[in-house]
Amino acid sequence: MHARWTASPPLMLDIGLVRRDPERVIAGLDRRGIEDGRATIAAVAERDRTRREALKRVNDLKALRNKTSKEIGAVRRQGGDASGQIAAMREVGDEIAGLDAVVAEADSWLAETLATIPNLPEEPVPAGGVEANRIVRQWGSPPDHSFAPRPHWELGESLGILDLAAAAKVSGSGFTVLRGRGAALQRGLINWMIGLHAAEHGYEEVRVPYLVTASTMTGTGQLPRFAEESYVTEPDALWLIPTAEVPVTNLHREEILSGDALPLKYVAYSPCFRREAGAAGRDTRGMLRVHQFDKVELVRFERPEASAAALEELTAEAARILELLGLHYRVVLLAAGDLGFSSALTYDLEVWAPGVGKWLEVSSCSNFRDFQARRARIRYRPKAGASAGFVHTLNGSGLALPRLMVALLETYQREDGSVRLPEVLAPAVGFTHITAPD
Repeated sequence: MHARWTASPPLMLDIGLVRRDPERVIAGLDRRGIEDGRATIAAVAERDRTRREALKRVNDLKALRNKTSKEIGAVRRQGGDASGQIAAMREVGDEIAGLDAVVAEADSWLAETLATIPNLPEEPVPAGGVEANRIVRQWGSPPDHSFAPRPHWELGESLGILDLAAAAKVSGSGFTVLRGRGAALQRGLINWMIGLHAAEHGYEEVRVPYLVTASTMTGTGQLPRFAEESYVTEPDALWLIPTAEVPVTNLHREEILSGDALPLKYVAYSPCFRREAGAAGRDTRGMLRVHQFDKVELVRFERPEASAAALEELTAEAARILELLGLHYRVVLLAAGDLGFSSALTYDLEVWAPGVGKWLEVSSCSNFRDFQARRARIRYRPKAGASAGFVHTLNGSGLALPRLMVALLETYQREDGSVRLPEVLAPAVGFTHITAPD
């Protein structure tokens, strides 16, 4: 566990499911490729039994102590000797203290252990790793260049809009500097995407902090499992967000929402900060994999019965951006072993980048079901007087930069080295043509 992670996590995997159907939990972990799933769940079940037995004994002893205290009072009022009963109750008190320690230790162990167990995959999710990912559909066709398309890092430098040398000088490897029309294009894309999701898809725009507490990171599942992938500040112990999903989802942490208010739909822009530990040598050229990037994020809070349809809708809303830009993309259903830690089902949107000859992920649209809601204690009341239950949370990038920039530049490049952007961007960006400086 990361030394700087000090939040006390709540129980997030449904402990009731472990009690009722441990084989279902084990099967879900097996599909994710977690080899020690059975041993972990067996240990959880055993510690849970120990806790419940100790708690029952504590409650029985407390009831006995209360009853005996009344009897002692009656004996004393009558002038009798209650010393034997008093001595017995001291022993009961010592036993209660010991059992309370057992319960506290079990609570702590269960919380820390369950905090590291991922969500269970939905039934439609294929078993296996990345090789089992399934292409659901494709849209459009690859661009038909009559010349060999150049990668974006060559295009960007020749057009004077991408300065990787300056970024390395300022911050080291894994960062970018955009100049002139490159910076304007990214700013315009962000504003355009936010405006579209707000006006056409009904999302409320929110502006959120980029530094958050450990409790906030825990609520969405980044901590404790992925502490080493994140940046943390000293001495404040505030974490730089890896995505706007983190602060936006936690806007309703420890709240009970009205069922009539659902769904809640938010769109937010933020820079994203990721250490990308262990990613050395993988897609590190240009803007393909960086430590800081911009993203527009979509977050939804849904009734449980509506979350499956909501994921399909959210995915289509993110894909709408690619269609308006005329970019060739595909929708990929992730296999269980490739799912994110908190996700029960994820569709990746991958766009074709002809210069690098690769499909690039520009969005992951996920249904977390009640996994994040349990961690963050976000509930809803279906109707007045009804018991509160956990909401379902969903999120998806709508979309992520800079890979969207990569696909745009490489798709719409011309043989003379210039780039002609889609006309739909003209109002937001202010230009459609990018040429090399004189």
